[in-house]
Amino acid sequence: MMIIGILLILCLAVGAAALIHTLMIPVQKSDYKPRQGDPRAEEYAAKLSQMVQYDTTSYAFTDQRETFLGYHKVLEGLFPLVHSRLEKIEIDGSLLYHFKGRSSQKPIVLMGHQDVVPVSGEWEKPPFSGEIVDGKVYGRGSVDTKCSCMAFFQAAEELLAEGYVPEQDVWLSTSCTEEWGGPGCPALVEELIRRGVKPWLVCDEGGGIYTDPMMGIRGNFAMIGVAEKGRANVKFTAKGKGGHASTPQKNSPIARLAAFVCDVEKHCPFKSVMEPETRAMLEALAPSASFPIRLILENLWLFRRPIEWFTPAINGQAAAMLRTTITFTMASGSNACNVMPREASVGANMRFIHHQDMEESLAVIEKIARKYDLEMEVMQGGPCSKMIDIHGDVYRYVADTVAKTFSGCVSSPYVLTAATDATFYEKICDNCIRFAPIVYGQEEKKGIHGVNEALRYDCLPGAVDFYKNLIRDNH
Repeated sequence: MMIIGILLILCLAVGAAALIHTLMIPVQKSDYKPRQGDPRAEEYAAKLSQMVQYDTTSYAFTDQRETFLGYHKVLEGLFPLVHSRLEKIEIDGSLLYHFKGRSSQKPIVLMGHQDVVPVSGEWEKPPFSGEIVDGKVYGRGSVDTKCSCMAFFQAAEELLAEGYVPEQDVWLSTSCTEEWGGPGCPALVEELIRRGVKPWLVCDEGGGIYTDPMMGIRGNFAMIGVAEKGRANVKFTAKGKGGHASTPQKNSPIARLAAFVCDVEKHCPFKSVMEPETRAMLEALAPSASFPIRLILENLWLFRRPIEWFTPAINGQAAAMLRTTITFTMASGSNACNVMPREASVGANMRFIHHQDMEESLAVIEKIARKYDLEMEVMQGGPCSKMIDIHGDVYRYVADTVAKTFSGCVSSPYVLTAATDATFYEKICDNCIRFAPIVYGQEEKKGIHGVNEALRYDCLPGAVDFYKNLIRDNH
């Protein structure tokens, strides 16, 4: 009884310490909102609308240069000074523009992509209408990522109109094969290598100003992407004798695949660990959280292990932040219900975490596959990206620019689960930030690669100002 009493006292003391620590930290609000009534918003929306109206859907391993050359004519009409005063380099439909500065010591690259994913499903408005209604620009690409491309082109256009000369070189980079990981961006990187350009900062899509980024956390937060998870598409194949379904066989291909999938989903084999950058994100968001979320996030010294152990099992977002994930997405077998397949397969998409990167994660899943007599084939993949130093000059520079541009907006590091072209720039740049200065609410996020993609255009003036500040303050 004495031991139980002592343990109870210790638990109460620890709980009291956590509560006191939480109460001593001031509550923080991230209360930035786009300024209403800015006359520039409608002007920018009209430009974005014209960009959306041109269908730039890209298809893997297809020569679409002529399609994108037509889109370049649209850009030329929208941003005449960019096209008359900056050096333009076109490589198979992808584009580089050189905004020459007084120095080439700390060049920056502002980037996005021209192409969009194919349209599917039933849309409320035609997907390439660019319709402007109810404060939104509708259409495929309005969010991903013609909005940010419009913003940095417009930023350069306005600076050129002022006669401004940057202190450091600026490059505008926009590929036409991002959506399928094609050769567009690598070709642009090779051109910069040929010219001896080593960017100090690359700023691509990925993070953004997220509305209500986590449960219990309200407001608009600048989630600055500091890395990407690795990824691979993997195929698992089971082979058997085949035959007529009237004479069933044990351990058939489909039975083994089903057992394998159930095993992996019920008993996740990957290690759940809170990376320092993920911890920094949670600590940055903690003062803005409501109870009891705030109590947990303000005391990660106490709750880190329980978060690692339990939350991935009940929350997909937590799982993506803390460990390698595998999602089974495709299946194939026999072509008839009364025929047992000689071969069946399932396909999966894997996203690798930094502490258990591509090689180790694949080895873990292959070991389980062998237990069920399955063959594994990696069809496409790549390891995790480099991790940006969240205490370094470049991260601070971007965070300071956020604070300067978006008053009242809290910044946080963020690790992407998606893929971007920025990874290709890691060949020549140590600081590839994934951050588009666009406000992404829940509706905007759902529209990315989905139906009814649309962007509230009141955020566009802030996006243009962010890029202008990023250029102006780089000395």
